[in-house]
This record gives sequence, C-alpha cells and structure tokens, in this order.
Amino acid sequence: MRHHLAGAAFALSMLLVVGCGGKKAAEDSATTSSSSATSATTMPAVSPFDSGPRAAEAPIDEAAAKIGEGLFQTKGCTACHGFGKRVSCPDLAGVTSRRTALWMKNQILHPEKMTKEDPIAHQLFAQFSLQMPNQGLTEEQALAVIEFLKHKNHEAGETK
Repeated sequence: MRHHLAGAAFALSMLLVVGCGGKKAAEDSATTSSSSATSATTMPAVSPFDSGPRAAEAPIDEAAAKIGEGLFQTKGCTACHGFGKRVSCPDLAGVTSRRTALWMKNQILHPEKMTKEDPIAHQLFAQFSLQMPNQGLTEEQALAVIEFLKHKNHEAGETK
C-alpha cells in the first residue's frame, strides 16, 4: 500500500511539474519545430498521403507538363516558389523525389485542410509562416502541375 501511495505521489508531482509553465513549454516546442524543422534532431513529419513511391518514380507526361507549366506561371506560383532557391516558401527543387504525387495533389487542391490536418503541411506552415492559397484548380490541373514539377526536377537531374 505504501508503494502505491509513493508511486501516486510521484506521478502527481510529475504532472504538476509538467503542467506548470505548460504555455512556455508549448511555445518552446513550437519555436524548436519551426526553427529547426530541417535539423537532424527534429523527427521528420509523417503523412498518410506521403507513403509509397515518390512522384519522380513515375514516367513524365510531357503534354501534361506543358499545361502544368502554364498553370504554374498564370496562377502566380512563381511569386512564392522557386527551383534551386527559396523565394518565400519551400524551394521546389527535388520536391518530386521527396513527396508522393498524392501528397502534392492534396496540397495543391486543399492547402487549408492540409495545413490543419497533415503533419508535413503543418510543419511547412510553421517553418515558412505562410498558408499556400487555394488556387481553385481541378484535379486534372493539379496533376498537370505535378507533371511540370516532375519535368523540372528531371531536367535539373534531381531525380533518382
């Protein structure tokens, strides 16, 4: 009985220690994850949309890539994204080797939902402090943009 009381007292004291300053701990955690999202000590985010073959592993549909290039330009994607350089959002160099087509499609079509529900998108939002706007693309248009990204990454030799 005495061991149970000692164990319960220890557990209660640990809860109080953890509970005190919880806001500061949460702020520290958020700062750590946003400032060191790419650091080796931070666990990479895992997404249910990002398991399986990378987008770059599939053949490129060059006709769709041309359409995707036009959409990438006209929808203003270049205002935030670059290839081989960071503009104000993630550098897209090699993105098709890092992500699945399914993840990219969901990020393009539903960025607001992805930021709230997807660990990778949430981590990117924390790192860049910008919400990707929903451009109102159709699924076919989103897939064309992905083909363009595959083409750009292949062109730069950034695929496997």
